[in-house]
Amino acid sequence: LMILAAAAAGYMVARQLQDDSPALVAGTRLPQPRPVVDFSLQDHTGAAFGARQLAGQPSLVFFGFTHCPDVCPTTLALMAQLAREPKLAALRLVFVTVDPHRDDAATLASYVHAFGPSITGVRGEDPQLEPLLQSLGVARSVQQLAGGEYSVDHSATLFFVDAQGRLAAVFTPPFSFPALRDDLITLAPAKG
Repeated sequence: LMILAAAAAGYMVARQLQDDSPALVAGTRLPQPRPVVDFSLQDHTGAAFGARQLAGQPSLVFFGFTHCPDVCPTTLALMAQLAREPKLAALRLVFVTVDPHRDDAATLASYVHAFGPSITGVRGEDPQLEPLLQSLGVARSVQQLAGGEYSVDHSATLFFVDAQGRLAAVFTPPFSFPALRDDLITLAPAKG
């Protein structure tokens, strides 16, 4: 009788832990979404942008910089393509600069607008940016170049933050638009 009771208890625990969510093709869903730490940055219009702004609707967040020669423009073009998908109308698209020294609000605004009106540029000085980078596990390293110039190596990951403001999935390159689109539709279904 005790063995039967233990087996039944084990079954109940396993059922509670089982994730019935559909599998993702292009990304990795976190078994337990984790809250994004509170942070205080500004969007490209100068308005406050923090954890509160990430809550309320699902977001796809990418970190890069405006002087990035290839990865950033390619990824932002992909995000702009996602913005044209009717089933993803509720998805907020966010580009956070990892180069606040060169990417002031005007530079950032000009850059994101080149990809269309749907991407929100976000910036902050290094001390304000660091909590968000650490919370999401974003790598960033400044590489000095000849002539006093520099480049910034950074994660090329897309981070999906759910409507509760929790990191729920990650997508790493290479990106396939159809697979990414379908996964995001699964993660952030259209309202109503």
